[in-house]
Amino acid sequence: MESWVRAVVEAIHSSRSQAVIYLAGGASQALGWLLSVPGASSTVLEVVVPYSRASMAQLLGKMPLQFTSKQAAEDMALAAYNRALKLSGPGLQVMGVGFTGSLASSRPKLGDHRFYVSTWTHNCLRTSHVNLSKGLRSREEEDKVSSYFLLKAIADTCRVSATIEQDIQEPEIPEESVEPFDGDQELQQVINGQICMKVYHFAAPLEKNFSRKVILPGSFNPLHDGHLRLLEVASSMCDDGIPFFEISAINADKPPLSISEIKRRVEQFRKAGKNVIISNQPYFYKKAELFPGSAFIIGADTAARLVNPKYYGGDYNRMLEILLECKSTGTTFLVGGRKIEGVFKVLEDLDIPKELRDMFISIPEEKFRMDISSTEIRKRL
Repeated sequence: MESWVRAVVEAIHSSRSQAVIYLAGGASQALGWLLSVPGASSTVLEVVVPYSRASMAQLLGKMPLQFTSKQAAEDMALAAYNRALKLSGPGLQVMGVGFTGSLASSRPKLGDHRFYVSTWTHNCLRTSHVNLSKGLRSREEEDKVSSYFLLKAIADTCRVSATIEQDIQEPEIPEESVEPFDGDQELQQVINGQICMKVYHFAAPLEKNFSRKVILPGSFNPLHDGHLRLLEVASSMCDDGIPFFEISAINADKPPLSISEIKRRVEQFRKAGKNVIISNQPYFYKKAELFPGSAFIIGADTAARLVNPKYYGGDYNRMLEILLECKSTGTTFLVGGRKIEGVFKVLEDLDIPKELRDMFISIPEEKFRMDISSTEIRKRL
């Protein structure tokens, strides 16, 4: 590769940014450049090439009206961003990259030779579109031009200062659009289901890499010392996990939280210096899909509900099926003691089906017991 391309790729790999890239119809050389320079594993989380119509429809969950279009590239970037949120490491900038092109082929094309490249981040959607002059280049040359643009889009998103030789003629000036998001708009995207989560990193950076998350879900209205102590104790039992609190903006039987209410609750974690995730999944089997391999911290009362067929339409086998699916993702549950109908109970007091027992790990009472709840605090206030 050209020396300037290598320099740009090295700068991208040093930027503490991570990307999922979905591309079809061009820019294939950019993948070679990104993956052949040392440090690629720091940047590239996943690459998918949905070349067939069926593959693209499955990736996006719908059939695009036009495969080589601004909308298709932006849909790909959004899908890639959601995937990157699930795969990325703590404290790193995350981006989704979508590319779709219609370049020179083995037979003449009636339409324009063109491509679109989009990048989606927490605060911005950027899209570039170029119509190439027909007959000016071979397929390989058109692929190289589109690769330059894909590399430039990633470099710009990583805030890498680089001069990229785009190799385009005067009629081929790119059309560019930028749609910025503020924090409120990003939270609205979570509530609407457009993006799967928003992560707030308030804790001090950790010195080592962690392979999974230790998550304490709840409403945290308010956050109290019991929550903080519970996450601390549970995290000490999982030395390979990074601790997070998690709030679902969507409730199974209540209206969604408002943006102002979410921000009020998030402020508690900023003051405490603790990481918190805002998701839109109230059910544990959906949380397991969103955070595969994670350890969820729950009370004995929640554990009792999880294995109660009553909450699965009275179907015991359906309960087993759903929780075994969670188990297949590597999900485990750390169970702390809680009062159930006025009696303090721990995991050992519950009847857990034998197929699921190794998913549930007891937090010993001598390590954690605090008979306090947010509900009681709210009543006192």
